[in-house]
Amino acid sequence: MAHPSFVTVDDIKAVKVPISILGAEIDQMTPLEVVKQFEEVLIAKAEIKSHVKIFPKVSHGWTVRYDVSDEAAVKAAEEAHQDMLQWILNYVK
Repeated sequence: MAHPSFVTVDDIKAVKVPISILGAEIDQMTPLEVVKQFEEVLIAKAEIKSHVKIFPKVSHGWTVRYDVSDEAAVKAAEEAHQDMLQWILNYVK
């Protein structure tokens, strides 16, 4: 999940398969504190492979809606895209 929306802690508690969550530091849809709660829940579920990463200085939608002339925005989006591709290579077969 990149910049998740309308996902609750209860939703994360129900996860039974590997999951990756890429969150934005600045996100009104899923604030940083909520992403950290997701991470806590997933850490407690050691049997489920999970990856939670928070991208600094980006806002909701940073992986698809960014200014291509902004070097930092491009770098953050490309890093998230690589993280997503690596997750797919690891878990989707």
